[in-house]
Formats: sequence, C-alpha cells, structure tokens
Amino acid sequence: MAETGGEMDQRRDDGECDAAGVDAGDRRSLSLVQLLPNLVTLLGLCAGLTSVRYALDERYETAAALILLAAVLDGMDGLIARKLNAASHFGAELDSLSDFVCFGVAPGIFLFHFALQGVAGMGWLLVLVYILCACLRLARFNVNRDAPPPPGRAHFVGVPAPAGAMLALLPVFLTLSGIWDMRTVPLVVAAYLAGVGLLMISRLPTISPKGLRVPRNRAVWLLLGVAVFAGLGVTRPWLLMVLVDLAYLVLLAQAAWGQRHRLT
Repeated sequence: MAETGGEMDQRRDDGECDAAGVDAGDRRSLSLVQLLPNLVTLLGLCAGLTSVRYALDERYETAAALILLAAVLDGMDGLIARKLNAASHFGAELDSLSDFVCFGVAPGIFLFHFALQGVAGMGWLLVLVYILCACLRLARFNVNRDAPPPPGRAHFVGVPAPAGAMLALLPVFLTLSGIWDMRTVPLVVAAYLAGVGLLMISRLPTISPKGLRVPRNRAVWLLLGVAVFAGLGVTRPWLLMVLVDLAYLVLLAQAAWGQRHRLT
C-alpha cells in the first residue's frame, strides 16, 4: 500500500530526530584520547599543589621533587596533545592556569618558607614580584598564542614558566646538594627570586627545544651526555639540578650579550 504524504513526512521527521539524537550524543561525550592531555595537566597541577604542603611541613626534598615532576608532566601534556591531535582551547587554558600554580605560586611559597621568613617583609614583597611576573608571563603567552612565531630559529621570548621555576629553586638545590646553605643569606635569595621573575617577562630570546639541532657527527656525544645526565640524576640529583641551572644561566647571559650587540 502506498504511503500517504503525512506518513512519509512523519517518518522523515523521525529519522531526522534519530540522527540529531546521535549527533547530540556524540557532542555530549568525549573519547579518552581527547581527555588524556587534560588528565596529565591535572596530575601536574596536583603535584604542584602537593609540593606546597610538603614545603610547609619542611620536607623540602619531596617538595622540590614534586615541582620537578610537575615540570616533566607539563612538557608531556603538550606533546601528547599534538601527537594525538587532541589540542583544544579548554586544554590550553587549563595548562596555563596549572603553570601559574605550579611554577608561579608553588615556588614562591616554597622559597618564602625555605629561606625568607627571617626577612618576612622584604622577602614576601619580592616573592610577590616573582609570582606576579609569572602571571604576566603566562597572560602574554595566552594573548600571543595564535600569533606568528618570531623570525629566525624557533625560540621563546623571555624565560618560560617551567624554566623560571627551576631557576627560582636554585637556592634550594644548592642547599640540598650541600654546596652552600642559602638560608644564611635570605636577602640574596629574595633578590635572586625577583630577578628570575623579571627574566620571565623580559624580551630576551631563550632556547626552545624545537630550535635545537644536533650535527650527525656529534650525536654520539649527545647520547653519552644523556647517559651521564641519567647517572647523576640517580646518584646526585640536586647537584645535577645545580649544573643544569648554571648552564641555563650561561645560555641566558650569551643571549643577552648577543641581543645587546644586535641593538648597538
């Protein structure tokens, strides 16, 4: 029997409703692959927040290790998002907020409790300078996220927040490694912390992993260097972090010197 026009319209409407229901259901759900970068970001945020708790309990080695873990996870979440094609605006904003807590707030509170309570007024003021600089650094990064990259080899403008946190913890690394107890010179620590904050908001070109190139004839030396790095990481982790920070400061000094000569 032939279908009437009304019945055909009704079936067409039902089909459209079913398809719309499937599409709406797809929009209301996310695959685990899409969520994985955000889960890694949240793990890093938990590490950064927990480091504050251990710093307040004077368990400084654990607190420093947790900030290092947060830095590793911060590098992983972006890499995972790119490899899985799961990047999103939500993930970018979440990552920025996590960076502010893990590499701005957490190191600032850590350093204040670790070395600056003897100069609480000036110490806290310079801690605020560091934290606010981290905030401004990340705000500038968010604004320029979709801007074209700077000309020349890939590089950052200013010290990235994770690298800034590692530099800020240099007094802690020096103390834990037994080289120099920086708690005996709190004003030096406070001034150094503020200086790191200013480096984060500077226009200084700094190295980016994307811009690093290794000549083929030197690849074997890089592999040997990684082996030494891993060995020190297991046996003398705090000494290793001191060496990494000092090497990074040397690179910053070279970049500043080169920029000065380009401007003159």
